[in-house]
Amino acid sequence: MRNGLSSDLIARILGVAPKYTIAELEQKFPPRNLPDGAMVTRAAPSPTGFMHLGNLYSMLIDKKLAQQSHGVFMLRIEDTDTDREIPGAVDTILDIVEKFRLDIDEGVLKTGLEKGAYGPYTQSQRKEIYHSVAAELLATGRAYPCFLTSDEMNEIRETQTKAGMPTGIYGEFARDRDMMPDEIIAKIDAGVVPSVRLYSTGDPSKKIFCKDVARGSIAFPENNDDVVLIKSNDGLPTYHFAHLVDDHFMRTTNVVRGGEWLASLPLHIQMFNMMGWAAPAYSHTATIDKIDDETGKQRKLSKRKDPESSVANFITEGWPIEAVLEYLFNLVASGYEEEKVKNPLMTIWDYDLKLKKLSTSGALFDWKKLEWWGKEFIATLPVYDLVNRVMEWVHEYSPQWHERIGDKIDYLTKILAIERDNPKRVRKDFVTWKQTLEEVAYFFDDIFEKSEIGNQKSEINKNALDAFLRGFEWTDDKDTWWNKIVKIASDIGTKNGDVAMSLRVALTGRTNTPDLYSIMQVMGGERVIKRIGKIING
Repeated sequence: MRNGLSSDLIARILGVAPKYTIAELEQKFPPRNLPDGAMVTRAAPSPTGFMHLGNLYSMLIDKKLAQQSHGVFMLRIEDTDTDREIPGAVDTILDIVEKFRLDIDEGVLKTGLEKGAYGPYTQSQRKEIYHSVAAELLATGRAYPCFLTSDEMNEIRETQTKAGMPTGIYGEFARDRDMMPDEIIAKIDAGVVPSVRLYSTGDPSKKIFCKDVARGSIAFPENNDDVVLIKSNDGLPTYHFAHLVDDHFMRTTNVVRGGEWLASLPLHIQMFNMMGWAAPAYSHTATIDKIDDETGKQRKLSKRKDPESSVANFITEGWPIEAVLEYLFNLVASGYEEEKVKNPLMTIWDYDLKLKKLSTSGALFDWKKLEWWGKEFIATLPVYDLVNRVMEWVHEYSPQWHERIGDKIDYLTKILAIERDNPKRVRKDFVTWKQTLEEVAYFFDDIFEKSEIGNQKSEINKNALDAFLRGFEWTDDKDTWWNKIVKIASDIGTKNGDVAMSLRVALTGRTNTPDLYSIMQVMGGERVIKRIGKIING
């Protein structure tokens, strides 16, 4: 380990004197007073793009673990990658957290508003804390200023790649690792702003054993890469350093993250050991995969190619958030579906999640299975709740349907009430709020006028329709209505079902619908007569 640097030189390297000592930070953010076994978890999305389904998957686990252990669930915004940050992304993250009802105990509530005693919970506002810890590392020789330029680092990577070596700043490539104070001062006086790098003491020929809660103890080569801790361009930390500082001083007990971070585990354990801090318990979950349409092979969901990777898409398309969460939770805890079938009133918040049983292999995204969860959930809703949920979606995401429905909420309620009065045989053809409206769209004249009955014209018997219309009474009860259909079939020499099919197609444009009598009662006599008459005279 190199010799430490003076406080004056550290202040020049960082551009400011550190505000805190480590002891002061320990006092400012003391260990939490929580029950034994309580877990402190954190969701830590980065505002560099849309929220990926994998983020929601991990966030659900974080929330569940804190909830069931009577712990703390935090929302931390990791916005230190300023070059890739997208305007409005933080608001999108907060909106998704709110819509999926993953209520936080601490963290960012909305832009400029936080709750909790361990903040700030936005990393760009924690610069003084990071610099204070970096100053300690520089003072004790566990970190050093590095003046390598981007071009120089690119040359190093090219050299390493050509030689088949691991890329990074280590060994002979760590040029500034043992730079003397007078050399550092000369560089700074020349206007060169350094980054701060870890002074790694790892030896990749040796093994480090790192524990993953679900995977067990895993052997890795020790880390010898002098990774950047503080960036030169903006003075903000890298993910590796920010996560070290934040998880310690926010007193995080459990980190749940995607399997792609498993390779970073030896570095992170090394850094916690270097500081003399207890590392949180790490759990690296399965990535969410899909079967590629072109190759037929399983691959990770792609932000660029797969619409199902964006959480926002599930909201705008009208998926019930409960169904999405239950589907994801079943990927997390494979036994949940079986228990749900036994106890339909159970929710994910009632099921005890075992960390050691988390899935660690690729979880396969399946639209059909998600649709099943959507149908099952919507089938449990009383009709008025269903109408309210549909209308909530309409108000926010579908101005066309908002205008179409207008003040006809009672009409929509009657439509959605069809075949929902039998608890033993509730219809299960509604999947999303959007699809629910599409499923009943034929009730609305402007859509029905545009529907193509022509494809089903072979199903229509105009003689049957004419006979039905001549004897039609909207006030007929169901038995009387059906007896008329039976008589028409007998009179014209066809089957009862053929007469009913003619009516079904004429009124809905479809060959498969819920109970036809109920449909006609909801449509009303005037609409029934108009639609059948148009077919007869068309």
